[in-house]
Amino acid sequence: MDDRTELSEFLKSRRARLRPEDVGLRDYGGVRRVAGLRREELARLAGVSIAHYTRLEQGKGDSVSGEILDAVGTALRMDTDELAYLHRIARRPVPCAAATASSEVPPSLRYLLKSFVMTPALAVGRHTQIIGWNQLAVAVFGDFPALPENRRTFSHLLFTEPYLRELHRTGWERAAREHVAHLRVLLGRYRGDSGLAAHIDHMRELSADFARMWAEHPVAQVRSRAYVLHHPVVGELTLHGELIKLPDEPACCGLDLFAAEPGSASEQALRKLASL
Repeated sequence: MDDRTELSEFLKSRRARLRPEDVGLRDYGGVRRVAGLRREELARLAGVSIAHYTRLEQGKGDSVSGEILDAVGTALRMDTDELAYLHRIARRPVPCAAATASSEVPPSLRYLLKSFVMTPALAVGRHTQIIGWNQLAVAVFGDFPALPENRRTFSHLLFTEPYLRELHRTGWERAAREHVAHLRVLLGRYRGDSGLAAHIDHMRELSADFARMWAEHPVAQVRSRAYVLHHPVVGELTLHGELIKLPDEPACCGLDLFAAEPGSASEQALRKLASL
């Protein structure tokens, strides 16, 4: 996955989603040769020369100042996550701590996972690997521990396992798109991680749905979210998820925790699953 190409395609995708009227420009009609704004229109909105912006869209961002990146991001109506991603991919990669080759999580994290009696809990690696879990997570999300280790990732679960698609049903498209958007955040955060880039390339070849969503260049950090699941044992189950980052642990970039509203039918359903 080439950094220059990624920068170029990302900027083109954001320019393509805007129409002149969206940014206060007059559209004089006629056939436009490009989807969205033209380069010269975007350059004028950002207050930079067309030559300067063209170089940036060609993937040559090393010499561009942070102020210009901010101006371009504002002109393209980028949100906070998208703008942070633009700054990361426009610069030379900053070496990140290498991920450990071992899939083992530290004992303290294993103890913590097991301590969550009423909370499905997962330890997640930077390639979306599920490297630690408690039994309630298995009861909710299926027997993913039985999968080969190289397929025990959120990407594989969402895009290749029928159980997860059926678990989400009509909410699958949103959950899958959120996952792809988060992968792009990880790509910006861990630039130079060949394993992460290889995982993304593998998923693009493996799943047409993944390739379609990746080509749309979504970018969004996973934050609080709620899923309505359709569990084969306890029926409808609404869970609220939180991804807690662990910045100082190379093997595990986060804990993914899920909880039901206290006193709700979903909490009673979790209690039933925990007792099985």
